[in-house]
Amino acid sequence: MQNAIHLWGDSIGKGVIYDPIRQRYCLAKDRCEKQLTSHGIALVNHSRMGATVIDGYADFAAGGVSGEGLAVIEFGGNDCDLDWQAVSREPQVFHDGKTPLAEFGEVLRLFARDARARGLEPVFVLPPPLHPERYFDWVCRGLDHEAVLAYLGDVGHIGRWHACYVEAIRQAARDTDTVTLDLYTPFMRSMDYSSLFCEDGIHPSSRGQHLIAMTVMQAIADGADRYGRIGTVSASAAH
Repeated sequence: MQNAIHLWGDSIGKGVIYDPIRQRYCLAKDRCEKQLTSHGIALVNHSRMGATVIDGYADFAAGGVSGEGLAVIEFGGNDCDLDWQAVSREPQVFHDGKTPLAEFGEVLRLFARDARARGLEPVFVLPPPLHPERYFDWVCRGLDHEAVLAYLGDVGHIGRWHACYVEAIRQAARDTDTVTLDLYTPFMRSMDYSSLFCEDGIHPSSRGQHLIAMTVMQAIADGADRYGRIGTVSASAAH
């Protein structure tokens, strides 16, 4: 598909939320993808729940996507996740993320290089932050809370660890001259921060998905001069 936006990402890109009534994950009715396509934006979503940047790069490498358009790359949430059972068992030793930080940045650089080789312009997404207190409660279910807290030092460390991956994305963008789409800052600046997250503390809620959609549409409108006409979104549609 020419002039399409191709998205490789995780459950945030997929539009997954946690439904507390049904107590399971599902797709948000007003997820970002639906809001974008309703405005005529050509989006091909390759995202899948639980994916890391290594999974996304493997999917990209195995696929045949090429031609004009954008390769939007949205990862980090699963990459920075820890083996919380292992943390609970051994809080005295270091536990790295599912994708170690150095490897995370290197795969992003490869992703950008190979996307350009196929004629696509890469865009790195700075993912939304998380809600440390909710996420701590969520991952500690059935585990030794005190042991996990002893490892972390304080609950806020969860957010700081996640932020290390956001900074790795920024550095990879600088190294490869790649544009970034900043979803992190709009969440952090929100005056109603808690409402933007599901019960698990990491998936954006329906309100969070709406904020993502508005941020993306504004970015597309602002980037029209650089990328040309992709979809039919206008600057006024982003407000």
